[in-house]
Amino acid sequence: MRLLIAEDEKNLNRILTQQFKDNGYSVDSCQDGEEALDYIAAADYDVIVLDIMMPGADGLTVLQQLRSQGIDTPVLFLTAKDSISDRVEGLDLGADDYLTKPFAFEELLARVRVLTRKKTGSKTNIYKLADLTVNSQSREVKRGDTSISLSSREFSILEYMIMNKNMVLSRDTLERHVVNYDYEGSSNMIDVYIRYLRKKIDEGFEPKLIHTVRGAGYVLKVGGK
Repeated sequence: MRLLIAEDEKNLNRILTQQFKDNGYSVDSCQDGEEALDYIAAADYDVIVLDIMMPGADGLTVLQQLRSQGIDTPVLFLTAKDSISDRVEGLDLGADDYLTKPFAFEELLARVRVLTRKKTGSKTNIYKLADLTVNSQSREVKRGDTSISLSSREFSILEYMIMNKNMVLSRDTLERHVVNYDYEGSSNMIDVYIRYLRKKIDEGFEPKLIHTVRGAGYVLKVGGK
């Protein structure tokens, strides 16, 4: 999953970025609202974490512009303000959640998981297809009773695919949701990791779940060629 963190406190920005990366997220970060708008225009994010008080354009202005453009990416506000009026204004403009500083990172992480669940319509952190189980909280993967060890990148791709099971996902779509701007790997990264996943997820198991759609991309589903 790919996140954008827009937070003007440099130390907090750095800490949050690293903690989310340590938890398997692909993260881009910036420190002002205008830069956040540039990032959002150029990438697809699964959740945006916005500070309200930022230079350039504040978080409320950024959110207002997003929603006016029809961008419905879940937005969570981080702010030192704790008055009811601030919360109401943010929520009325289309924010999905609100967390007041100081906060525990574990709570922020849980709230981000809730927002990604809402986007996919899931009620839990556990996603299933046939005998495949993917736990977004514990990052555990199983086929039946067999535990499968995945790298962080493999897990991110599989997680996004199972959250969008039965949907054909282009290579570009997968890359936009699991790779941040710092990535300097090969241009065929998605194809390489799909091969890795097939060996771990499908090899020796039935039914096969990862399918290639010629000229279109990949789909996680039961059945098909």
